[in-house]
Amino acid sequence: MLTYKKAGVDIDAADKLVEFIQKKAPAIGGFSGLYPIDGGETFLAATTDGVGTKLKLAFALDRHETIGIDLVAMCVNDLLTVGARPLFFLDYYAMGKLDLAKSKRILSGILEGCRQGGLALLGGETAEMPGFYAGGEYDLAGFAVGIVSKGDVIDGSKIFPGDLVVGLPSSGVHSNGFSLVRKVFDGRHLRRRAAKLLTPTRIYTSAIRRLMDGFRKRRQLILGMAHITGGGIPENLPRVLPPRTKAVIRPGSWRIPAVFGEIQKRGKVPEAEMWRTFNMGIGMVLVIRPNSLDLARRLNPELIPIGRIEAGEGEPQVVLEAP
Repeated sequence: MLTYKKAGVDIDAADKLVEFIQKKAPAIGGFSGLYPIDGGETFLAATTDGVGTKLKLAFALDRHETIGIDLVAMCVNDLLTVGARPLFFLDYYAMGKLDLAKSKRILSGILEGCRQGGLALLGGETAEMPGFYAGGEYDLAGFAVGIVSKGDVIDGSKIFPGDLVVGLPSSGVHSNGFSLVRKVFDGRHLRRRAAKLLTPTRIYTSAIRRLMDGFRKRRQLILGMAHITGGGIPENLPRVLPPRTKAVIRPGSWRIPAVFGEIQKRGKVPEAEMWRTFNMGIGMVLVIRPNSLDLARRLNPELIPIGRIEAGEGEPQVVLEAP
């Protein structure tokens, strides 16, 4: 029986580190940081992220064309959760020895990610560090900045019991949980599933902007948004819920991609661990008013109702409803 912790990733320890940082810098903790400009009437939103051990799969298979899309996606999707319009992106690319042909493939992916995300690639850093990385390996980090007016900030404060939870499908595993994936699949099993596993993380800019623009014209609101990364829906959605609320999620309301079933069966991964590690087919979650559902689905027919907000006690939480 495999868990994310046995694969080398301790989510609980990471949560404790975040709690420590928040005590030192209380503004930290959301999907994006907000910095006021124009006398507080406008905010710059900023995020940073990497690709994680999905890079190991790219190294093993010598496939580097899409990993840059993952990098941009992990950053820009966080920007979108606060209602920000993406502006620009910067990257940090480090390796032991520069391989020009490989580097062009990686940078082409970053440029494609910026195109999909609606950002300008403003700059970056290429660091060649002999002896620091194993041969053929590299690391990537990304930084994205967006802008949002004070009145358009989405912070979850207007969420109440009775509101609806809706989701946008993921493109697969995205860029989380690969330490566990690589424990489950190795050698030929990993190579056989390579194309599916290297499918780049979906970038939600066009889908979210279409919803926001349509809602704004009709004076309706997106109340909260959560980018579903490490921790899955159970740990990411509570980050945008107010105290004394809970989100009741219906797992049977959408089709869970087959790859997650393969991971669970082959690795004998407990059901709760699957939900806490992977997106399970939903990459972005939104909270809206019940009377906004018809409009939301006209604006984006792929939007799926997946749950509801109910009254809770204490800190916000997610409950997975039994079938």
